[in-house]
Amino acid sequence: MSHPIIEDLNFRYTAKKYDANKRISAEDVAVITETLRLSASSINSQPWKFIVLESEAAKQRFHDTFANMHQFNQPHATEASHIVLFAHNPNYTKDDYRKVIDEELKLGRLNQDSYQARLDGAFGFVEMVTDDSGYNGQWTKAQTYIALGTTLHTLARLKIDSTPMEGVDPELIGEEFKGELGGYVCNFALAMGYHLEGEDYNQGLPKSRLPIDEVIVTL
Repeated sequence: MSHPIIEDLNFRYTAKKYDANKRISAEDVAVITETLRLSASSINSQPWKFIVLESEAAKQRFHDTFANMHQFNQPHATEASHIVLFAHNPNYTKDDYRKVIDEELKLGRLNQDSYQARLDGAFGFVEMVTDDSGYNGQWTKAQTYIALGTTLHTLARLKIDSTPMEGVDPELIGEEFKGELGGYVCNFALAMGYHLEGEDYNQGLPKSRLPIDEVIVTL
């Protein structure tokens, strides 16, 4: 199939070795961060925080969080051009959602008369996924994966390589980036940059996916 979107998706793969001398341009970083901001989320909740690591000092801090596990991903921390920590709010509250509704009011997406109904009605869904302790982290974490998918396509369009990493240590990340996270939790990160020519064994291999009739059911 020939289509720009399909070309993007065929370009994308999980990079295994980065060229530490190649950097993503400031212009492309701006596109990436705006992509993160514009990502979709259930009830437009936006229960996330994206911490972009671009300085060598910040990436070294991330590198240090691999002290106990997942060392196979550790080189990406300093060799990739940029790292994004995807963090979610594990205890999303009505006051958190109120900030979203306030923004919608400011932008004219709703009026004052419908404000309370919108707040109470949409947040009712959040209450369904919140336990007695106020925890709804499984739901908020799921929203960050939507943002990850959107970002992966943006990177492919920009011809930037990437590596999604669930192989991180949330506990050490939480300690090292406690100030930046502000109570949010990071369970995965995304390395971004450009593969090291001749050293990335995954680069250039044919795309391996199941046949379409095994994964798509059209009724």
